[in-house]
Amino acid sequence: MNKPLTMLPLNLGLMAASPQAGAQEGGYRLPPAALMDIVDAPRAPGLSLSPQRNLAAVVQTPPLPGIAEVAQPELKLAGLRINPRTCSSSRFSFGTDLGLLDIATQKESRIKGLPRALRLADLAWSPDQRHLAFSHVAYKGERGAVELWLVDIEARKARRLSAQPLSAVLTRGFNWLPDSSGLLVHWRPAGIGKAPQPDGVPAGPMLQDSEPGGAPRQLRTYQDLLKNEDDARLFEYYVTVQMVLLDLHGKPRMIGAPGQFSRTSIAPGGQYLLTQSVTRPYSYIVPASSFGERIEVRDLEGEVLHTVATLPLEEGLPPGNDAVSEGVRHVSWRADVPATLVWTEAQDGGDPARPVVDNVRDVVYLHAAPFREPPLVLARLTMRYAGVAWGRGDVALINERWHKTRDYKQWMIEPEHLSTPPELIYAGSYEDRYNSPGSPVMRADASGFPRLLIGPGTTILLDGAGATPEGDRPFIDRLSLTTRQKVRLFQSEAPYFENVAAVLNDEGTLLLTTRESPTERPNYYLRDLTRPEGLQLKALTNYPHPTPQLKDVHKEQIRYPRNDGVELTATLMLPSGYDAVRDGPLPLLMWAYPQEFKSAGAASQTTGSPYRFNAVSYWGPAAFLAMGYAVLDNPSFPIIGAGDAEPNDSYLPQLVADAQAAVDEVVRRGVADRHRIAIGGHSYGAFMTGNLLAHTRLFRAGIARSGAYNRTLTPFGFQSEERAFWQAQEVYQAMSPFNNADKIKDAMLLIHGAEDSNSGTFPLQSERMFQAIKGLGGTARLVMLPNESHAYRARESILHMLYETNAWLDKYVKHAKPG
Repeated sequence: MNKPLTMLPLNLGLMAASPQAGAQEGGYRLPPAALMDIVDAPRAPGLSLSPQRNLAAVVQTPPLPGIAEVAQPELKLAGLRINPRTCSSSRFSFGTDLGLLDIATQKESRIKGLPRALRLADLAWSPDQRHLAFSHVAYKGERGAVELWLVDIEARKARRLSAQPLSAVLTRGFNWLPDSSGLLVHWRPAGIGKAPQPDGVPAGPMLQDSEPGGAPRQLRTYQDLLKNEDDARLFEYYVTVQMVLLDLHGKPRMIGAPGQFSRTSIAPGGQYLLTQSVTRPYSYIVPASSFGERIEVRDLEGEVLHTVATLPLEEGLPPGNDAVSEGVRHVSWRADVPATLVWTEAQDGGDPARPVVDNVRDVVYLHAAPFREPPLVLARLTMRYAGVAWGRGDVALINERWHKTRDYKQWMIEPEHLSTPPELIYAGSYEDRYNSPGSPVMRADASGFPRLLIGPGTTILLDGAGATPEGDRPFIDRLSLTTRQKVRLFQSEAPYFENVAAVLNDEGTLLLTTRESPTERPNYYLRDLTRPEGLQLKALTNYPHPTPQLKDVHKEQIRYPRNDGVELTATLMLPSGYDAVRDGPLPLLMWAYPQEFKSAGAASQTTGSPYRFNAVSYWGPAAFLAMGYAVLDNPSFPIIGAGDAEPNDSYLPQLVADAQAAVDEVVRRGVADRHRIAIGGHSYGAFMTGNLLAHTRLFRAGIARSGAYNRTLTPFGFQSEERAFWQAQEVYQAMSPFNNADKIKDAMLLIHGAEDSNSGTFPLQSERMFQAIKGLGGTARLVMLPNESHAYRARESILHMLYETNAWLDKYVKHAKPG
């Protein structure tokens, strides 16, 4: 779950007179009160449904954390960010209260005995629903720990289960045993001592080799990598854990010796343990997820019974988005039997360009305990394995997909009758939203493992977004796997958007839904489909409107054509009480994110819904409705590469056509002036912003957050581009706004987290883009937010981001004159 953060005291600097002042400025800035109110609006709690679906854990979501919280100590090792005080991930957020909601009675009850200043990081229900485990991040002076706590559901009482702290660097640190008798826990090893300290004296140079004749590899640009042996020893220290079986009284039983376990899972039958361990040698050019590993089956004493695979360090994959690792991958337990492993292996060495026998790309295997017999073939696939939904011995659904063509297939198989040919359930394009059948509804079984919810006559339930030309209308279907006939049980209807959060009974007639409208925020409801229409709904929650001052903003889903006939969609939002005829055009902020497609038909499909809540968040553009701007949110910016063409071969002309169509539409509607429009975006949207400022004069200003602008710094692909720079140099050069910084004549605000860990969006990207524009005499401002990563978390950072954006728009857009 996402874990919200606690609020710490605000420590803002003094207001500056102008956002265009020099680098000597210091301190955080406050935006106008109307924007601050949006940042501080109350946030709805999170719900976690119990296995029997009659209770929900209610986790209170606190306000944004202060910069003191975000600026906790942080180690950057092998692509990980670690808080050394707590031996956990440093990018947590936390819940600050925990309660229980009875679904039938709508009664919420308090839990006694919770820790003071609760900082709930993760929670998990026991399979029998008698207990709820959660981790609490405790600070005591300069020391900290991740503690394991247990809630007795009947008594509504919590207690700390163990004084020994968890290790939560690579995992959350705990999982329930299938029989609910205790938990499999990752402890910080007792007696491990203090972290190794480098002495500052190098033992020698850093050495890396590349042997001649090696196969081409895609090497993405990663951050936070190991730099030397000191880093390697520190990495080993923080990922070393002691596996423990902990009963409900807190009594531990050690499982073997400490090790560098990146993943552990108990088999459904409770007798075997699957472990994955990080192994040397390490790498200075890829993160820990690409390090070598041993995959083993152990008994509950920690003894290795069977080695599934020993995988080498993998420094890059073959070219192409359909490339995968060579050898064993996706190892897991089969959910519907006591102890059977399932995994897949590429038949082309992981290289999509390599020819294969009988067109088989992936083979999926089964291997049953005690693992003495050879593994059996579960399925031979012509595309890449994309997961399996287990049901029972005669029913499982296996998926495969191929990125190059966007093809997707789903097959029904009989795991206990492998000679029975698979039956095709669905085939199509996974980017075709209108014809998507939805996803099978899964349910945790008595051991806590997800299983298909199978009804009479071998029927399953499908949960889908229900995309239509009029917008999304979520649905629940019942599908017969024998006759292929479908019955629609539920579909969202105007003027509401109602989404199924969970199916509460086997028949699919009792649903937990979230329901919203443009003026009503999402709340939870019980929908009983067996009751007459009009009597089916019962409200479970009543969360008030978070920003009542903006309740009456206008939102409309609009459609308009691109110059080549591709139909585009956008959400147009206007301030409360605005009338285009009476009030005339407004300054407008457009916020977008390009997306690649293989067909114009898929690119033309409507996205979103006109009946979604008019949420005004500090993160998106809608906040600026409070400052009198019109907003065009998420306009379609498709980049289409039909047939053998790659989308990015025509990226710039398509991008410009997308922007031109959006501008023409808002001007045609009379809600915006051509000379008072700004463009903005985050990450790939920031990259888009740089390109539109370089290649058009459609916008008076740009807001570019956490972007990348020089594609030669991401030479082995980016976004969905699968060709390396050396295969498509002209594309990389043309798409890089850095190369066209001399053409940027309108004002560009660059905002970036100073500790951005996202692959490709190094802070250097914004620094160099700013220097280029400044050196060429253009108008730009660079804002680096301390201690922030790719997304920003601290209240001070968010407020300052809004301050800078508002000041930029006010100066360059709101009062702009034609010409």
